[in-house]
Amino acid sequence: MNRKIKITADSTCDLNEELIKQFDVELIPLHIVYGDESFEDGVNIFPSDIIERYRTNKQLPKTAAVSMWEYTERFKKYVDNGYDVIHISLGSSISSSHQNSVAVAAELGHIYPIDSQSLSTASGLLVGKAYDLINETDLTAEEIAEELKKIVPKISSSFVIDSLEFLRAGGRCSMLTMLGANLLKIKPCIEVNNSDGASMTVGRKYRGKFENVIIQYTREKLSQYSGFDTKRIALVSCGVSDDIVNSVYEIIKDLGIFEEICITKASCTITSHCGEGTLGVMFITK
Repeated sequence: MNRKIKITADSTCDLNEELIKQFDVELIPLHIVYGDESFEDGVNIFPSDIIERYRTNKQLPKTAAVSMWEYTERFKKYVDNGYDVIHISLGSSISSSHQNSVAVAAELGHIYPIDSQSLSTASGLLVGKAYDLINETDLTAEEIAEELKKIVPKISSSFVIDSLEFLRAGGRCSMLTMLGANLLKIKPCIEVNNSDGASMTVGRKYRGKFENVIIQYTREKLSQYSGFDTKRIALVSCGVSDDIVNSVYEIIKDLGIFEEICITKASCTITSHCGEGTLGVMFITK
């Protein structure tokens, strides 16, 4: 008889409360650190706090991985109660969280960590697939983990940034680059590489008003592939107006391809790196 299965995920999967309940997943928070103050992402600090602190004093936090001790505390309660745990982690090139979960899995057993090799709701899509496989098949946790690993390379994850201000403040681009991009109204598309732990590169550089760029980006991204996993698609944003989000939603809806369009907000960890005016469309290809 198969053991019961529980899904857990790093808080960076950026699922909203409705999806957390739908997928029956427990989120494990990364840490947001301001000097001597440490907070848990989505527990006692929220994206609006990150943005407000930056607006007030130009202060950005550091982010810290989930520790082995924290993973042990979260996982052990399920293992001791007869569960196997499938854990979806933030991409391993971005954080040591995945390595820590792997180390704990080796100690406890019955833990199956998956390197999403991605971030934000792209890893949330893996949570959804884990839920589907648990409820629609008779696969064991180990077998589901192997299926999820096959899906990882098929995830398309990208986002467009309106302003490079947060990237500059975090030391990820120079002041000159930011000023040049702002002057030319360049909106870069950041592509997530799902073959090496979620490293990121600059893809196409759009020009124009953000709302127009987002429409163009969405249509181009969805036209690049001939086949999709039609179960669901994710639309994640940070500091983007409802009008822009709704316009993207309507484009996706009008295609009639996806059964579910998940609209989510970026977590504190993601917000602290990309800042306001960020929108991404994420999906699984065939």
